[in-house]
Amino acid sequence: MTDSVEKDYTVPALARGLSILEMFSPQQRVLSTNEFAENLGVSTSSIYRIVQTLTDMQYLSKVARNTYELGPAVVSRGYTFMASRDIVDIAAPHLNQLRDATSVSCHLAIRDGRDTIYIYRALASQRLSVNVPVGTRLPCHANALGRVLLSGISDESLGQLYLGTQLDGVPKPNPQSLPELRQRIEQEREQGYALSQSDFATAIAAPIRNYANEVVAAVNISGPDIFMQGESIHQAITQQLVNTAAAISAELGYKAK
Repeated sequence: MTDSVEKDYTVPALARGLSILEMFSPQQRVLSTNEFAENLGVSTSSIYRIVQTLTDMQYLSKVARNTYELGPAVVSRGYTFMASRDIVDIAAPHLNQLRDATSVSCHLAIRDGRDTIYIYRALASQRLSVNVPVGTRLPCHANALGRVLLSGISDESLGQLYLGTQLDGVPKPNPQSLPELRQRIEQEREQGYALSQSDFATAIAAPIRNYANEVVAAVNISGPDIFMQGESIHQAITQQLVNTAAAISAELGYKAK
């Protein structure tokens, strides 16, 4: 009874219009009215007004006779919505869940020039924990979060950013020069995460990407070596981090290739 009542409230024309928009994909960027009709199981004449309305509202753009692609309204309104969402609001539930699953602290950070800025933390409950206060600034090249953030800029931009900057003021194994930093970033970019160890603690970081495939933030898990060491533990906790970063990125509109 309830299902039939709910169906009575549906608007077939609206449903068909949304279905038409959902037919487009990276593999099918241009579609014809015949393909719309075939996928919907209707005649081309029955969807003419729907297609015309979507075109007038710029959700579709006419490419050729009876052939269309997604229009600017889909892109602009979708991206505006994604951009308007506060990344902390999006990331916080995911980081809290990751903290609960791993029992170590989790942080969210963005980049300001050559600095990493911590903007959220999910505190671990155990006495031995690594908790970096919100607002903390650290040099990007000397921490996993920062190098992940640097991995989102071009090699040329990286060179300009560190032009004339001394990098040997931090202890090894942090990069001591721009060539070392470039090599480290490339290695960490390929493996999908960065790792830093200092003061008997380990931090692992992964990038957050938006709809435009830009690295807009980074998340990490960090804790005492006693909780982070061991190959099986390291692999498991790293995979959980990478999965969390992917989930946050997906909410920002990023689509993995």
